[in-house]
Amino acid sequence: MKLTGSAGLVGLTGLAGCSTTSNTTTSTSTTTSGGSGTDTTTSTSSGDSGPYTIGMVDAITGSLSAFGERNQRGKDIALADVNAVGVNGRDLNITVEDSGSESSGGVSAAQKLVNQDGVPFLIGAVGSGVSLAIYQSVIQGTDVVQVSQNSTGLGLTDFPGLLRVSPTGRTQSGALANIIAEDGYDEVAMTYVNNNYGSSLADAFANAWDGSLAYNNPHDQDQQSYAGVISEMNSSGADAWLFITYQAEFASMVNEMYSSGYEPQLYGADSVSGDNVLENTPEGSMEGMKVVVPSAPVEQDNYKEFVSTFESEYNEAPTVWSAYTYDAVAIAGLSIQAADEFTGAALGDVVRDVTRPEGQKATSYKAAHDILADGGGPSDVDYQGVSGPIDFDENGDPVGFLQIQEVKNHEYERIGFIES
Repeated sequence: MKLTGSAGLVGLTGLAGCSTTSNTTTSTSTTTSGGSGTDTTTSTSSGDSGPYTIGMVDAITGSLSAFGERNQRGKDIALADVNAVGVNGRDLNITVEDSGSESSGGVSAAQKLVNQDGVPFLIGAVGSGVSLAIYQSVIQGTDVVQVSQNSTGLGLTDFPGLLRVSPTGRTQSGALANIIAEDGYDEVAMTYVNNNYGSSLADAFANAWDGSLAYNNPHDQDQQSYAGVISEMNSSGADAWLFITYQAEFASMVNEMYSSGYEPQLYGADSVSGDNVLENTPEGSMEGMKVVVPSAPVEQDNYKEFVSTFESEYNEAPTVWSAYTYDAVAIAGLSIQAADEFTGAALGDVVRDVTRPEGQKATSYKAAHDILADGGGPSDVDYQGVSGPIDFDENGDPVGFLQIQEVKNHEYERIGFIES
């Protein structure tokens, strides 16, 4: 990892890598073909001239729906860019199914897309647990390509067939260990949400941390009070407290900590950072807290163009999760352009290659498409996404950027970034 100054990167103050709940959810679907237009096409392709259709599982409803909405916006901008150029002279369509932010809903959505619609390429999902459930229940053992747009859980690395555009949380854990040590602490009290996301990041932190863990215990989601957890962390005697949990749970913990008069130095993974936390905690309650979150390289011209388009279309700035989704769509289009045929096996043969650093750098879908259309092969292209270089490795993990934020005057301020 390389730690540098604050200029050059920006990230999302929020979570999208983690939910692992499993209640039943009803899926809904739309098929989009660029911009905000919709139709009802469900076939994977139409002859030799109709659109190519792939699938996407997203959190349209449920606890992660805010991220799903941002994903859809990133997807629509990407589709507009892809279809302005074309894929082998044809359009790209994406049939979207709702996971409901839950594993069981994600599996049902993926089963519909893969088994009924026959898509050979699936983008999905929001939530590491959802992505893993889809892969293990639906994708594994088939030729279908799966690329997760928003999953950071460490467990995905163990499944090389499951690719992702967002970086692994292992980088976050190592960065947090370094930051806490550099701040002069040798003892930490850590609590983490009791699911795959929380336990995997907590284990990675424990492995990276050279000091002692005075408190290292999980907590459940959706509890009315976390006063017991906060009391135990305070009783541990550690002055540095680390939280690997979700925004709602963390906001409750901060309020209970603040009302009890505890004043530890706070640290957190990306999942505790967000406007929802700021809005639901007292000013001064998190002053000086440091958080590590995924980031996009804002100095890149292609990212600036993406931001300009996003702001013009939606009157707000994008998040890095929107950028990840944009790149997942662009990679799908390039894979189809590069493949010998529109099948999962053929797409799987090229999907990594179009992002690898051995090829010619291309910072837009059009530039990468033109290399392929002019006779270049997949290894001749190095697509440099709006979220960064990507460069899928053998485990399906990308090169990632992380931003270090500090809470000052009840706002998140960028103080540095990490490239892994």
